[in-house]
Order: sequence, then C-alpha cells, then structure tokens
Amino acid sequence: METEPFCEEHNNPAVEDKEPEVSEAISELANGDSCTELPCGPAEEAEELSVKEQAETESCARESKSTEVNTTSCGDRECKERKKLKKTNSWKMVRFEDPSMEEDVLERDSSAESLFPEYAMVEWTSSTFEELFAADDWQDLTEDQLLRKKVVDSRSPHGLTPVWGEEVTVKMQCVLEDRTVVEKDSSLVFVIGEGDVNQALEECVMSMQKGEITLLLADSQYAYGLLGREPDIPPWAPLLYQLQLLEIRKKPDPLTLPIADRIRIGNKKREQGNFHFQREEYSMAARAYCMALDVLTTHSLDGGDGGMKTEEEEVRDYRVKCLNNLATAQLRLEQYCEALHTSRDVLTLDPNNVKSLYRAGKLQSDMGEYKEAMEMLKRALKLEPATKAIHIELSKLVKRQSGGKDTQEWNAKPAELLGENIKPFLIPSKNKPSGVSWKFILVALVVALGSLVTSMILTARN
Repeated sequence: METEPFCEEHNNPAVEDKEPEVSEAISELANGDSCTELPCGPAEEAEELSVKEQAETESCARESKSTEVNTTSCGDRECKERKKLKKTNSWKMVRFEDPSMEEDVLERDSSAESLFPEYAMVEWTSSTFEELFAADDWQDLTEDQLLRKKVVDSRSPHGLTPVWGEEVTVKMQCVLEDRTVVEKDSSLVFVIGEGDVNQALEECVMSMQKGEITLLLADSQYAYGLLGREPDIPPWAPLLYQLQLLEIRKKPDPLTLPIADRIRIGNKKREQGNFHFQREEYSMAARAYCMALDVLTTHSLDGGDGGMKTEEEEVRDYRVKCLNNLATAQLRLEQYCEALHTSRDVLTLDPNNVKSLYRAGKLQSDMGEYKEAMEMLKRALKLEPATKAIHIELSKLVKRQSGGKDTQEWNAKPAELLGENIKPFLIPSKNKPSGVSWKFILVALVVALGSLVTSMILTARN
C-alpha cells in the first residue's frame, strides 16, 4: 500500500491534512539530510494536524481558565473559535467526514443537553456497565453477550426494519461509563455494511424498527477496541448508546447524483479509509478506498458529460489520492501485483505523479522487470532529481542488472546538472582485488613440484 512514500501534493491544505498518502517504507534508505527523501507514513499529516488542533484546544482552555474572573475579556467570537476547534476535531475523528457547515456541526455536537430528555432512566444516568451486562431485561444481539440492547419506546410494533446495504438516519448519543458524552448527533446518516460507523451501531440498527428508541450497550470489541479513539475514548472502553431510528431508504446510485455530491460522499469514504489506515487496519482501509473510487466518477447514466470541467478535474485529483492510498494499503497487505496495477492506474490519470512512478519502478525491479523499472525510475528522477530514495533504488537496479556483482555502481549526478537526458552512467569499481596474485601462486606451485621430484630421484639413486 502506498504508505506515502512521497509527499502528496498539498494544493488544498484543508482537505489534504487528513490524507494518509501512504508512503512506501523507505525510511531506512535515506540517512543523509542533504537530499530530499520520500515522506514516510500515510497518517503522518493527519496525526500532525490532530496534534496541532489538540494543542490549540489546550491552549485555548488555559487561556479560558486564566480569564475566568473577567468574563468580558473573552469575546463571543473567541469563545466560538475555541468551541469550534474542540468540537470539530472530535467530530472529524468520529464521523470520518469534513463538515461543510461548521455552525451545524457545533449545533449537533455541542451536547450540553441530552437528545432524549424525556428518557433519562437510571440505566442511562447512573447504572454501572457491569450491572447492565448482567441485567435480565436486556436483549443480546450477539452470542457472546457483549452487545446488548433494551427497547425504551417501540413506537410502531410493525414498523419497517432496515437491511444490509440500505441507508438510514439515526439520532444518537454515546457516553462512557462515567457518563462523559463522547458522541452526539441528531441526524447521523450512514449505509449499513459500508463501515461508515462502528460495528455496534450497524448491528443494532438492523434489529430496530422505524421510530424505535433503544439503549445499546457495546463492549469495546464492537466499538473502538484496544486502540480506543483519541482523545476522548480510552482503549478497551465499553460504550452506552441511546438511539432512535428516524428514516430508512434505498442507497442512492452514485451515477444519478450531481458531481458535487459524489465528491462529498467520496471524500467521506476516503477519510474513513485514512482513519483505518492510521489504526493499521489495512484491509478495512483498502475497502474504504475502493468504495470511494466507485463514487468518484464523472460518468452519468444519462450519457452526459457528467458535470463542469472544473468538477471533473477535481474528481480526477481525488481519484489520484484514493488510488495512491489504495496502493499503499495493498503494499502493507503484501499484495504487490495489485499495488503495481493501482500505481499504473494513477499514471493513467497523472503521468507525472512521482510517488506512483517510484512505487511502480521499485515493484517492477523487485519482480525482475528491469527495463520497465529503469524507465519508471528515470522519469521519477527527472521530476525530482534531489530525492535520495530514487537514487538508491536506481543503484540497486543497476546492481541487479549486472548480476549482483559489485563491478559497477550508480553515480548520482548533482541536481543542477540533470537535464533532458537523464541516464544512469556506470563507472568501474575503484575497489582493487585483494590477496596474492594468481601468477605468483602458479610459480610457487611449479617450484615446489620440481623440488619434490628432484628429492625423489636422489633418494632412488642412493
């Protein structure tokens, strides 16, 4: 998988910050600081962003505490910004989406009051999770009894029940055992079976009827597992949900949607893949990237042009990002042929994508396709002549072509001397053969044999 061997182009920082442009693990190749190196790790940018946002949030919190006495010193706008930083950061990590309406996100995620004030029963407010897991009036959704629900209001006893692949809208809020609110959404939309939410929500929703209100108790293995979800959900944390199923409908066909909607949905899937990649859940990440590619298309059922030219270019750019990330995930899964095929798909859309040129060249070199590998790596070097990893891979390729003998080596040219004709040139190895000359050994052997024969003749005569 393309674990971001090279840095993704950052034309739009607001979108790129979550991109796990996955780089091939080549950090061991570059030891020097003088050359540009292919960046490492799909999630590095996203992690840096979340750390920065968290630091800003903490800084705002400290400022808020220091100015508690003088409430007028903190204007409404500053307070809003602090609130926005904190809430939006959590929102992005929970929903895998880039909220287009910041104020709407704040409204849904502010969570000062309960979304179900009329259903504040003891199970929701004070019961321990141990008591709830052992309660007799709860229904087990799984055989291991680690996912349980309790219907609070059935509303319609014969209502519709959603099935796999349908799109639903849910009102939900979620708390830890100490009743800290960690998720809250008055209108959460997702497709069952596509991994838009955790397994607990998908399993529970398929057991609900439209309009039903229920409590859901989920063990960590059905929620966020041993990694938890920074910064609010610790590892191995069980969760308690309060849910209402609002709507059930058929999943829309992407080809019938406007291109703007395809971009929005495709980005959600891509960010979902980034989330899983950062957690080293590579199979789920690859699946999310494939679903994003299914949506990010300019083809339409009506046979039209599929939208404006600028929108088509935007779709192409997002497809390139998804394909690069998919290739990185495939590399992590050791699916090398698939990763090479995906890299070639990138080059079809963007022939000068250095990351894919390098990855394709490296894979072809490993597969013994030396001629094609040399062509790919030379193209990558022409675009980024100062990148050390490309020089190192070219050196390896030259040695492989020579049968592994250390008789010639790749000599990296200075970046300013690289022109239109970039070719690796070979120079003889300066290492002189060590040891005694074979001529000297032959002469010594002849002398020894002669002495032995002479000695035997003299002994026979005597």
